[in-house]
Amino acid sequence: MRRCLIVANQTLRTDTLDRAVQERLAAGPHEFLLVAPATPVHDDVEGAGAHAAAPSATDRAYALARQRLDRALEHLRTLGAGVDGEVGDADPLQAVRDALGHFRADEIVVSTLPRGRSQWLRRDLPSRLRKGCDVPVTHLVAETGADVPT
Repeated sequence: MRRCLIVANQTLRTDTLDRAVQERLAAGPHEFLLVAPATPVHDDVEGAGAHAAAPSATDRAYALARQRLDRALEHLRTLGAGVDGEVGDADPLQAVRDALGHFRADEIVVSTLPRGRSQWLRRDLPSRLRKGCDVPVTHLVAETGADVPT
C-alpha cells in the first residue's frame, strides 16, 4: 500500500485535490494523511486587540485549519479514501517534517492557491519540500473554488 502525505489548508476542498486523490486510488491501494498547517489568518479586518476577549490569531488559525481539515476528511472518506489528518505547525515546511516523523510517506502532495494568491508559493514551499525531504513532491495548484475565508 502506498502512503501519501497531503499538505493543504485553503485548498483542502477543491476539485483539483479530489482528482489527485481519485487518481491515486485508481492506481492502487493508498493511505493518506492530510496535514493542515495552522497558518495565520492575514485578513483580520478588525485588527489585533479589537476585542479583549477575542481568541488570539494563533487560536483562530488553528480553529480554522481544524474546521477545514474535518470537512475535508469527511469528504475524502466519501470518495473511498483511507485518510487521517492533523492540524500542523503554522510553518508548512515544519508541519510536513513533523508529520514525516510518524508517517512514512511515499509521496508528498502540496496543494496551493494560484501564484499571486499563495503565501506558500511566495515562500517557495514546493521547492523547499523537494530539497528538504527525501520523498517525491507533487505540487497542485487549485483552480477556482478554494475554501477562502470570508
